[in-house]
Amino acid sequence: MSEELPHDLLLSISRILDIKESPEADPLDTLGGQFNVIDIINRYFPNEESLGQLDAVQVQLAQDEQNLREEITRLQDELRQQQDLGRIQLIQEMISDLLGQMSLIREKATESEAIVRNITRDIQILDLGKDNLVRSMTMLKRLQMLVNAMSQLEDYVKDKKYPDITQSLSAVKEISTSFKPYTSVPRISQLWRRIQELQGEIRALLESDFDTYYLQTPNSPKAQTITAACATADILGPDVRAALTTRYTALLLAEYRRVFRPTDEAGQLDNISRRYAWFRRILGTHETGLGRAFLPEWNVGWWLVAGFIDITRGDMAALLSKAGKDLTVTVLLDALQQTKDFELSMAKKFGASLQDILQATSPTPARPLQSISSSFEPHMGVYVQYQDKAIADLLAPHRVPKTRASLDTNQSHSTVDDAEQTAIVVLPSSTELFYVYGQTLEGCATLSTGRPLFDLLEVFKKWLRVYAEEVLMLQMRRTQPQPRRSADVRHDMNEIRNACLVINTAEYCQTTAQELEEKVRQRIHGDFKERISLQTECDMFLSVAFAAIVALLRELDAVCEPALMALTRTAWINYELVTGQSPYIGDLIRALESITEAIVPLVESKRYLRNFFDKASSLVITRFTNALVRSRPLKENGAEQLLIDLSALKSCLLKLPGEALMTPGYTRSVTRSTQRLEALLKVIVTPQDPPEGFILNYTLLIGDASFSNFQKIIDLKGTPRAEQNDLLDFFVTITSTKPELEQTSFLTELDMDPSATSALGLTAPNSSRVASPGIGSGEALFATLSSPPISNTPSGADTPPRGDATATKQVFSDIRRLMSFAVRRDTAPQ
Repeated sequence: MSEELPHDLLLSISRILDIKESPEADPLDTLGGQFNVIDIINRYFPNEESLGQLDAVQVQLAQDEQNLREEITRLQDELRQQQDLGRIQLIQEMISDLLGQMSLIREKATESEAIVRNITRDIQILDLGKDNLVRSMTMLKRLQMLVNAMSQLEDYVKDKKYPDITQSLSAVKEISTSFKPYTSVPRISQLWRRIQELQGEIRALLESDFDTYYLQTPNSPKAQTITAACATADILGPDVRAALTTRYTALLLAEYRRVFRPTDEAGQLDNISRRYAWFRRILGTHETGLGRAFLPEWNVGWWLVAGFIDITRGDMAALLSKAGKDLTVTVLLDALQQTKDFELSMAKKFGASLQDILQATSPTPARPLQSISSSFEPHMGVYVQYQDKAIADLLAPHRVPKTRASLDTNQSHSTVDDAEQTAIVVLPSSTELFYVYGQTLEGCATLSTGRPLFDLLEVFKKWLRVYAEEVLMLQMRRTQPQPRRSADVRHDMNEIRNACLVINTAEYCQTTAQELEEKVRQRIHGDFKERISLQTECDMFLSVAFAAIVALLRELDAVCEPALMALTRTAWINYELVTGQSPYIGDLIRALESITEAIVPLVESKRYLRNFFDKASSLVITRFTNALVRSRPLKENGAEQLLIDLSALKSCLLKLPGEALMTPGYTRSVTRSTQRLEALLKVIVTPQDPPEGFILNYTLLIGDASFSNFQKIIDLKGTPRAEQNDLLDFFVTITSTKPELEQTSFLTELDMDPSATSALGLTAPNSSRVASPGIGSGEALFATLSSPPISNTPSGADTPPRGDATATKQVFSDIRRLMSFAVRRDTAPQ
């Protein structure tokens, strides 16, 4: 039923039937969407014994059905009676009568309102008349007061009684504001004109008395009179105060204009101190003499300072423009420093900033007066050029190429002992450079924080680039390559010291350059803040540090070369007994440990050391793989011996950085690189008989179905050509049943003929225009084996982990380059 009838209808029926749910209620009385026939049947017949009452339940249901039908019939009859047309018509007639009564009531209310309005009309007229009468009486009384006040004011003006004038004028102005809307009335208009005339007379009287007071004649007014006159001037308005103050300022500065004309000797730049001394005397005379008559809130001293600054700024601008190219930095800085000192002394004297003083006394507040020092800014290029030349002279001795890179001193390595060299952490020239930067920055910031400071920063940036390119990189260059015997496993300590010194200096320069950027941003004017950046220069120092790391890698490669050459020359095909690690691996480990012990104490930053070890481990494993490929055929015993040697090398590399420098990324990188090489050797160790087991082991360890990769394995293993065809046939047959195998693996990058590839055309990463020193076409492999230049991460942070793609190729991708590099080493002069 609930599915056939709408839910609203079911609720209405339930409400009419007064159906209420209760634990004792008949479940059939509940009508709704949750009605469940099965639950009802289960309630009526909970067990088998209850089935005996089936007939009684059917009778009861039939009776309920009959009752419901009767109820529905009754309700339908009642509904038809309520829908009788006669009753509906009656209701409509009653509504119509109701609307008519409402309209009648509205008409009666309108008539009542009109009657009330007629009754109260006279009362409203009387109220209006009363208001007009009260207002008229008030205005007449005020008019009488205004006339009396004006009469008194006229008498006071004749007698020059300024205190009384102030009081009466204030009252007249206050009362007259009430009559401003009535100026069209002739009498009010006449009074209004008279008020304006009186104010004009008072202003003329004030100007005459002030002028007489300034001249200090026998007939001049007393100071007390002028003080009272100041109060009267304030009543007249701020324009009167400004006019009187301006006249006073012009009078006192008239002598200044005459004495210090730009065409006379006294007005020249080198005599600027005389200008300021003269004004200080005038200011003192004002404070002890005429200035005592002025009210303190007039700030006449501010007006004197502003007038003097306005005149002097114009003179300075003319003198500086006239000097042109003949302007020397000494004269410029001396004049500017004296000007700054004067402006600061005036601000301190009056307890307000110079900008506030000029803003308050400017004729047009929207465009305030400018300071005297602002006239120097267009000519500060002389100062910037001077600093440019000073820094150039500072760096000139360090930019001169030498026979050998030194420790930034005039002594050679032979005359400086190891303790003294180790004590030098950074190049002294770098600390000297940034000390000069700091002093110059502070000096310029006291003179100007606008365009000159921004131009000075551009000079700083230029010489930072020069220092990176021509000083730090000069430390890495050598006029002649240093030959090394192939059996020489000793590292060049001078080269290591130089490289470590450059790394420390580059980091110091990068960090200090960032601090310099922040200091300039704090001091410079807001218009230039967003344009302040030394990021390019910081990146250059990172590139310099990267070049120094490449130099360390070159030294590492040189000391490892004899041991790796011993690996290459070993005849693994004749190896019969595997006893322990080979002699060459001990030499290789000792070489690695010795160069590590030499480098770690000399590099200050842990992040650069971590980066070096990341690159060094990649280089060593790559060179080991190179030597292994060149020493083929390996055979089973040889590959087993190489596994032992690789395990020893892996243990050495994992312990090489030490606990303080070890990072999870480094461990993962070494483990991942050696695991691939171990998989390669384990496949070679596996006997090729039976072929099925050999190939199955290949698929498990290498994990690909590449025909060419399997060919590389059997070539490394030294399998005779006659047996290779059968193995390859077995390989194709077995791998064809394993669709899950990939077609590539790390063996895809392994070059089996590295000696046939030239390394020409390889270049270092183009991270900066600072090139790595000494990296030619062959030695560029140091850059290709290493990660990009060190990111600007906080000191102590882990080296950023390499991506999977880079990790996959870091050992085998450059075998071709490594082989050609090794050939070059072999053919190098001994």
